[in-house]
Amino acid sequence: MKDKILANDKFQFEIEPGKEGSIVNGKRAEIDVRAIDGSRFHILHKNQSFLADVVELNRADKYCLIKVNGNNYRLELSNQYDTLLQQLGLDSIQANKVNEVKAPMPGLVLSVSAKEDDEVKKGDNLFILEAMKMENIIKAPADGTVKAVKAVAGDKVEKGQTIITFV
Repeated sequence: MKDKILANDKFQFEIEPGKEGSIVNGKRAEIDVRAIDGSRFHILHKNQSFLADVVELNRADKYCLIKVNGNNYRLELSNQYDTLLQQLGLDSIQANKVNEVKAPMPGLVLSVSAKEDDEVKKGDNLFILEAMKMENIIKAPADGTVKAVKAVAGDKVEKGQTIITFV
């Protein structure tokens, strides 16, 4: 299994871990890495010593910021599954932003929880819509910032009518 690392948007490394050591860009890498503590490492490579600090680790977006001997590096990480998703064109699905939330059915707006400039997270309650004598809580489909609220409590709305827009 080969992993890829893009350093500072310039340098691409293909790494294949193995029992006898790692292979970097097709060549065996003689690297000795020892953890000093949770975010600090000592590295020996070609008889040179390096001190590396993990400044930030973002597992969701698959990147980390490290400082090696005082120099900062941004490393973007990917594996075979990320490559497959990219080849299938599915890597940009998460990047798609929601621009608006529409009424899923005709009904009466009972209350609106979101206000302009609110930061909402996926699953947060946005508004309550009464339809066929049932209260339906409409939730945020993704993280975002509310740009405008186009309905207030007491408004009758049609199916597909825009209720909330996002930045």
